[in-house]
Amino acid sequence: MEGDNSMSAIATAHYGMMAAMRRFEASAQATARGGDYVREAVEQISAKQAFKASAAVLRTADEMLGMVLDLKS
Repeated sequence: MEGDNSMSAIATAHYGMMAAMRRFEASAQATARGGDYVREAVEQISAKQAFKASAAVLRTADEMLGMVLDLKS
């Protein structure tokens, strides 16, 4: 049961990281096209923080899964 939760957290973190990367890329492209620099800078910072948060969830889920596997062995 714990392994299922870790796997769900890993999938969620992966999705969050991919979404953050898409947001960052879209904002970078908007900046390159001459979009509002300040708004896009804020969006890029926000996307970077979202990516970091998802990466932290991924690390924690990986550690949890490792602990569960250690307990089962």
